Amino acid sequence: MKPLVVALSLVAPTLALSGCMSGEADVDLATYVEQTEPADVLYNQGLANLNAGRLKEASRKFEAVDRQHPYSEWARKSMVMGAFASYRQGSYEEAINSAKRYLALYPSTDDAAYAQYIIGLSYFRQIRDVTQDQKEARRTIEAMTEVVQRWPASEYVDDANAKIRFARDQLAGKEMQIGRYYLERREYIASAKRFRNVVENYSNTRHIEEALARLVETYYAMGLTSEAQTAAAVLGQNYPDSQWYKDSYKLLQTSGLEPRENAGSWISKAGKMFSGA
Repeated sequence: MKPLVVALSLVAPTLALSGCMSGEADVDLATYVEQTEPADVLYNQGLANLNAGRLKEASRKFEAVDRQHPYSEWARKSMVMGAFASYRQGSYEEAINSAKRYLALYPSTDDAAYAQYIIGLSYFRQIRDVTQDQKEARRTIEAMTEVVQRWPASEYVDDANAKIRFARDQLAGKEMQIGRYYLERREYIASAKRFRNVVENYSNTRHIEEALARLVETYYAMGLTSEAQTAAAVLGQNYPDSQWYKDSYKLLQTSGLEPRENAGSWISKAGKMFSGA
């Protein structure tokens, strides 16, 4: 008889639970358990799932804390961790929305910098090839600049600056792609505008040498030899060993010209700014 007693004692809780839910056939057992779990237990379960790589389950636990224990300290922590879990799953819009909600409710907490950083990362992961629209690059710059300016002492600043540099390089690359498109079609005014934008606003990117060389080519084709010579001179002063400079020099020599800086040109003024002179 003793084993039977043990067996009955083991199934008794299940029977009791079934009895109290007998009239609710559609109740989700997992949801019922979540409603009875303390906030800290659910939060720690979420962290455990997150560390184990069970991202969907982690998200579910964090959502349960926020839903069942709103405005608690655990709900606050769950909100930002839920944003991170969404980011890790590639659900970037959800991550952005969760992080923005966190910032709206808790703008002055220690985790606010992290929430803003998640927003920046979510935009960064969506940056496309330069042949496509670069709105994500612009949003990455905006979000990460917020991290740098509002939380300059945070641990996320170095990576935020790295992401900003990459995004700026993408924007410069897009300008170059459009500028080359116009140049190939001999739409020189439109192409010069794009290359000028790179020189004036993206001089710290890897595209600056080509932008100056393309200006030499564009202005030379337009007959604006003084501007072409100035662009070549600024290119040579800053990147004397560049192949772009060598090609620009050869182009000018075809008409007996050589690099010569016109101090009154916008190119000369821009060159002094990015050369540190």
